[in-house]
Amino acid sequence: MRLKPGRPDLGRYADRFDVPLADGSWGVTFLGVASLLLDDGETRVLTDGFFSRPSLARVLLGRIAPDPARIDAALARVGVDRLAAVVPVHTHYDHALDSAVVADRTGAVLVGGQSTAYVGRGHGLPADRIRVVTPGEPLAFGAFTLTLVESHHCPPDRYPGEITAPVVPPVRVGAYRCGEAWSILVEHAGGATALLQGSAGYVAGSLAGRRADVAYLGVGQLGVQSEDYLRTYWAETVEAVGAKVVVLTHWDDFFRPLDRPLRALPYLGDDLDVTVRVLDELAAASGVSVHLPTVWRREDPWRLLP
Repeated sequence: MRLKPGRPDLGRYADRFDVPLADGSWGVTFLGVASLLLDDGETRVLTDGFFSRPSLARVLLGRIAPDPARIDAALARVGVDRLAAVVPVHTHYDHALDSAVVADRTGAVLVGGQSTAYVGRGHGLPADRIRVVTPGEPLAFGAFTLTLVESHHCPPDRYPGEITAPVVPPVRVGAYRCGEAWSILVEHAGGATALLQGSAGYVAGSLAGRRADVAYLGVGQLGVQSEDYLRTYWAETVEAVGAKVVVLTHWDDFFRPLDRPLRALPYLGDDLDVTVRVLDELAAASGVSVHLPTVWRREDPWRLLP
């Protein structure tokens, strides 16, 4: 198959960046890749917190480490100095690289599996600031309840396996193995429910019987899968939880700093055009709307519910 040059034009999807601005205490802020800040005015929870975004050359040829200046700039831009929890969706570098630093700076608990714990230990987080979860067991943070359900990474997983020793940056990118991948179910005492699916992988049947009105759906590498895979992924996530609003994440070029406008991943690694076309067909058949989040903007996708 001949690869297309360049990358998808986000201008084609300008009308998709239409998630309503949050005008109350509850909101979600997209911070690139699968980083989502959930807050209700009292408690804040963050997935991933990946802000360093090292260049492609650094990732391929050098060693990577958290960039304190970029981390501090991102936290300052969203006005965050305290977090209840930082939850990597898995432990590849584009999710977990900064997670322990962000937890340290904000007083948060770092939450995940054993691989996440080794990222925390490598940074020097104390044991009481690292929480290794039992899959399927609800965790309470203020009015939020988070339930981490076992999932899989989208194929191909270039760095499979678990992290088995503390990660002390700078390190080669392969030190950040995938570890445990999660589907994160969020419930808020105010009634909002969500599925946060950080990677475009799934475990068949794992979300059966779960419910979420909104799905933040990771689509990285989805556009280079077969259409059968896309349809199964949709069925095992969006349809499984009965979501009626879908917000796509993990489509942006994460080698580009966050202080520059986001752009889609190149066709060499993904095809957002294919993803949107197929998901639109599936959404139309089931009465679901598909949207894109605006980076840095505190949004309320629940206002889109029919």
